[in-house]
Amino acid sequence: MKYGYVRVSTKGQNTARQEVLMEQLNVDRVFVDKCSGKNTDRPQFHEMMATLREGDTVVVESYSRMSRSTKDLLETVERLNDMGVYFISKKENIDTSTPTGRLILTVIAGINQFEREVMLDRQREGIEAMPIVDGKRVSAKNGRGFGRPKKVPLDLEALIELHRMGEITVKEACERAGIGRTTWYKLQ
Repeated sequence: MKYGYVRVSTKGQNTARQEVLMEQLNVDRVFVDKCSGKNTDRPQFHEMMATLREGDTVVVESYSRMSRSTKDLLETVERLNDMGVYFISKKENIDTSTPTGRLILTVIAGINQFEREVMLDRQREGIEAMPIVDGKRVSAKNGRGFGRPKKVPLDLEALIELHRMGEITVKEACERAGIGRTTWYKLQ
């Protein structure tokens, strides 16, 4: 079967243009969400994904309707591929049932990976360029330390002992120490 996915970002926006395209493309069933693409709570999207079977096709007007980012798009299309479902994005002329469509998607994935690696390289170079003062990297711009300062209370051992003796709860110990539960358990 051929399923269409239509999404607009707000309830006030009109889906008519996308729905007309779905009719022109002879889509069997259309799923419509009226919410932001970055919202992971898209009920119609989840219903569509649960409905899909091997050999089905998902059609969108533009891949921006399908996902909130390139990474999300690639993960969604990979999930569709694993299910044996094809993906067609009309605006970008991507059709994963064809070798050319799969190539275009692979190129997009490659560019996405390249951009991520370049960004991480720049970040690493920036950190390495920071001067070291008193054994810590600090910003040359403002002299502040790099990263989040560690929050370890001086009386942590005493709090741990009070907790072990049953005199205080974990919640009380965390409040006194000014740390969260996750940090508490990591420091045990």
